Amino acid sequence: MNNKLDHVSKVYKSAEIIPFDDSSNIVLMSDCHRGNGRRTDNFSNNQNICIAALSYYYKRNYTYIEIGDGDELWENCSLSDILEAHSDVFWQLSKFYHENRLYFIYGNHDIVKKYDRYVLNNLSSYFKDIKVYEGIVLKHRNTQDKILLIHGHQVDYLNDQLWKLSRFLVRYLWKPLESFGINDPTSTAKNYAKKAAVGKKLTQWVESEGIMVIAGHTHKPTFPEVGEPPYFNDGSCVHPRSITAIEIQQGSIALVKWSVKAKDDGTLFVGRDVLGGPRNLKDYFTID
Repeated sequence: MNNKLDHVSKVYKSAEIIPFDDSSNIVLMSDCHRGNGRRTDNFSNNQNICIAALSYYYKRNYTYIEIGDGDELWENCSLSDILEAHSDVFWQLSKFYHENRLYFIYGNHDIVKKYDRYVLNNLSSYFKDIKVYEGIVLKHRNTQDKILLIHGHQVDYLNDQLWKLSRFLVRYLWKPLESFGINDPTSTAKNYAKKAAVGKKLTQWVESEGIMVIAGHTHKPTFPEVGEPPYFNDGSCVHPRSITAIEIQQGSIALVKWSVKAKDDGTLFVGRDVLGGPRNLKDYFTID
């Protein structure tokens, strides 16, 4: 196994284990890239959609797990600016936290959250004593089957080992150019070849280790058919006019999309569509 896949194995072996069973409700989102509310904040357009989705999941007793790049800390130096710009979202998330239904994983764009001191100094106003993980393993209480939750940048050299260089380029070169409509060519989310490469590497790890994976990073929603390697991707919260998520509910898994819809009378509302599934989780746990 190459070094990139070895890193995934290392994350798996050291991951926080969270037990679940067929009565559990879990929603996974990633790549919100919450910004400072200004022109280059890609999350701003979808903020109200996200708030509606979070309200739905909170009322239905879901556990919310954010699997990386929740906050855009490459383009922005200050997390306090992000907290202020999206205070309604953080207030919603704090409701999950106070009921022990909130977990955070860091990605490459918020990798500074791996430092406990940074988290303590910047997130304690909403989430006192919260821990931010590199990986989480969901372990079924009865079957002992496991699901690795990981952002996915660990197989992307430029966004993993060279993250400080990448952050510098994004913050001081590509962010100013983005305001003129020029995309960052190093971005996995905006490069089809890089998306495919990341998906291929994570699928290789799944096939090698026989462990189901749910990741983010590529912004490409992925929901395999039963019989295919169980590599899932929840997409992102910065799609044009929509956000995507993966739901684990009552022993099944589904890929969903939230977007603004219109009723026949022209009234707007935020609605949920199922893009993939639901399928029984047990059908993915046996890998030939």
